[in-house]
Amino acid sequence: MKTWLSKIDFSQVVDALLPVFATFAALALGAVMLLILGANPIMAYGALVEGAFGSSNAIAETAVKAVPLLLVALGICIACRANVINIGGEGQMILGAIFATVIGLSLPNWPGWVIIPLAILAGFIGGGLWGAIPGALKAYFGVNEILTTIMMNAIAVQIMNFLLRGPMIDPAQAELASKIPQTAALEAAFRLPRLVPTRLHLGALLAVVLAFLVYILLFRTVLGYRIRAVGQNPNASRYGGIRVRRQIVIALLLSGAFCGLAGAIQVYGLNYRMITDGSATGFTASAGFNGIVAALFGQLHPLGAIPASFFFGALLVGANKLQRVMQVPSSFILALNGLVVIFVVSSELWRRRRQRKRRIEATSKAENEPPLVPESGVTS
Repeated sequence: MKTWLSKIDFSQVVDALLPVFATFAALALGAVMLLILGANPIMAYGALVEGAFGSSNAIAETAVKAVPLLLVALGICIACRANVINIGGEGQMILGAIFATVIGLSLPNWPGWVIIPLAILAGFIGGGLWGAIPGALKAYFGVNEILTTIMMNAIAVQIMNFLLRGPMIDPAQAELASKIPQTAALEAAFRLPRLVPTRLHLGALLAVVLAFLVYILLFRTVLGYRIRAVGQNPNASRYGGIRVRRQIVIALLLSGAFCGLAGAIQVYGLNYRMITDGSATGFTASAGFNGIVAALFGQLHPLGAIPASFFFGALLVGANKLQRVMQVPSSFILALNGLVVIFVVSSELWRRRRQRKRRIEATSKAENEPPLVPESGVTS
């Protein structure tokens, strides 16, 4: 037992559990807010858990909410491994959805088994192109990718509003005085299969499979090695013959592609059309931002993103029942989600600081150790 325990690096265990501790801290602070509102925190969180896991339909809804979060989180994992930050998931989801929707509306007579893979590929390409633009600006012109990805979110929203109120608007809405910005519905044959009677669709299985493929990409392929090498030390990578600029573009391209895939899945698996209220969240439901938190919660690891996305999906679904049962204002739900985001992101910064401190201590210890002198034997 002592030998087994001695092999455990407890500092790494603490690092892995930091997001969990951060979540509990956020929920504890949320409990204080519930007390101030006159609600029982135990009953409130009980309603949250029941809303997320209390029935098969609730679990299915949790999984449905987790699908776009997981796909966006996979894209974030790829980008962060190259040490670039993608805040443009919202816009990339929108562009991916537009590309995918155009396929379905342009080819209504084609069979579903052709259109669905083609639309998913189109969403992948659309989001990838939207992510490659800030990637190229970062790699070749030194433009901060945080600024460009955020600005491109706004551009994507305006493109969506223009298309859904003009060229792509539902013909039935075009004749009405108060037009709803939405496209026509996709053909029934183009819809992803569902687990009846729930809304759980095939996109959930696809997202999990892709998580394993992204793991293989990052940790078992030459491309993944190059992306991670650039993220660790671009100067050493350049010296080793890796084209650093190309890897940065590829990382943001793939990151945007997975976000675009999330948008395509939302259309073909859930909404069956593009619809918005004029804002990005009207279509994405903030999955482009919440996916970032899911990726951080999963330690920026593709496999860790699976339970992390499911957890945040549960939080989003369960919060609705919490609000209904406890009659707390909707602003509390927003505040609770915000607290979880802040605490989880802060835990990731603390984890990186702890790792940096351990590396410095290890380097200092190695430098201060006396060199090993080989023993010389005297033979007669």
